[in-house]
Amino acid sequence: MDNFNEELNEQTQQPMGCLHRFSKTIKILIIGGLVILLMIPMFMIENLITERGYTQENAINEVSEKWSLAQTISGPYLNIQYPVTTENNEKKEVSIKDLILFPDELLIDGQLKTEILKRSLYEVNVYQSELTLKGSFSSEELIKSRIDMNNLKFDQAAICLNLTDMRGISEQISITLDDSVYIFEPGMDNRGINNTGVHAIADLSALKTDKKLPYEIKIKLKGSQSINFIPLGKTTQVNLKANWNTPSFIGNYLPNNRDITENNFSAQWQVLNLNRNYSQVTINYNQNIKDIENSSFGVNFKIAVEQYQQSMRSAKYAILIILLTFGVIFFTEIMNKTRIHALQYLLVGLALCLFYSLLLSFSEHIGFNPAYLLSSALTVLLVGGYMLGIIRKKKPAFIMVGLLSILYLYIFVLIQLETFALLAGSLGLFTILAIVMYFSKKIDWFNE
Repeated sequence: MDNFNEELNEQTQQPMGCLHRFSKTIKILIIGGLVILLMIPMFMIENLITERGYTQENAINEVSEKWSLAQTISGPYLNIQYPVTTENNEKKEVSIKDLILFPDELLIDGQLKTEILKRSLYEVNVYQSELTLKGSFSSEELIKSRIDMNNLKFDQAAICLNLTDMRGISEQISITLDDSVYIFEPGMDNRGINNTGVHAIADLSALKTDKKLPYEIKIKLKGSQSINFIPLGKTTQVNLKANWNTPSFIGNYLPNNRDITENNFSAQWQVLNLNRNYSQVTINYNQNIKDIENSSFGVNFKIAVEQYQQSMRSAKYAILIILLTFGVIFFTEIMNKTRIHALQYLLVGLALCLFYSLLLSFSEHIGFNPAYLLSSALTVLLVGGYMLGIIRKKKPAFIMVGLLSILYLYIFVLIQLETFALLAGSLGLFTILAIVMYFSKKIDWFNE
């Protein structure tokens, strides 16, 4: 009977010994499963960041549409019609074609006054501008292009000015052309490069001679976020001033001169016809529309709101922080010969995930940098206090606090870096791996 009991005890103890032998491996597999499980709330948080970003864009677009959209000024330019005779079945048919003539000079002086409008949590920068457009038209380019000016209907020419959003016009627009004044009418009457804008019908028979026709237009125009110009002149010069200290110059051409102070900026552009891919006279202008639109330049007044982009970038490093935190807990568990339940690992992981929700929430109210500091401090204190409570030893808890503080600082530095982000990230990961390898070699992985 005793021999039977001894054999039974040996049989029951043998599998237990096998489980003890591989307990560390089983724990690592459990931790790996928890890490994969925690990717679910992280995926939900990333979706939340994306959704909040779309909400911001919708709010900005809503305000912009009610005030006036970003404006692009194209013009002035002339649309001159001419008859074309074609023979069809021995019958002559006359159709009317359009010729576009751009100005010899285009000088734009602009003064902009910006202000901030709010929609819920979001801010939109809008502006009111006073623009003066000066220059001259001549028949020089028509003569160079060998166009028969006798066929051109100069007495029914259209002076065209394209604007992006007509709601931004604050008062009536007129053009002084030579000694005459013409009032612009709404719409383009199918005679413009784009369909949105204003036009005026004028008798420009004086262009049959070598006479130059000087012009001047004054516009009071509202817009939001940005203002752009199309360099239609043989020589285009734009002088712009605004009460804005963080301008972003956009488009195909940067300003030749700029002066940015604490409260204002001024900028000057000069663009020649040689700098663009279309001529001063064009007949099939529909083929050149893309080239004309792509030649725009200007300034962006958008308020720099990067918290959603930065929050998303920080969320990409969540798996690194979770893995390293779990690794430290695992090493602490082995070296201190204590046992930490899988549920406790999971709670720590959820606390680490909650950091990104706190970061997103705080950043919408106080900005990204203060939000990152506050969220990381709360998370470090929560995880450090929890570790102190379950292990009941100060040293492992302080190690956890120090590790998380260094990790969050490291991630913050990576987010701020641009040029050296990849280099700093690679060196940091190499250092982390070396530290993990160093401590892992001190563990007997086959004994409890």
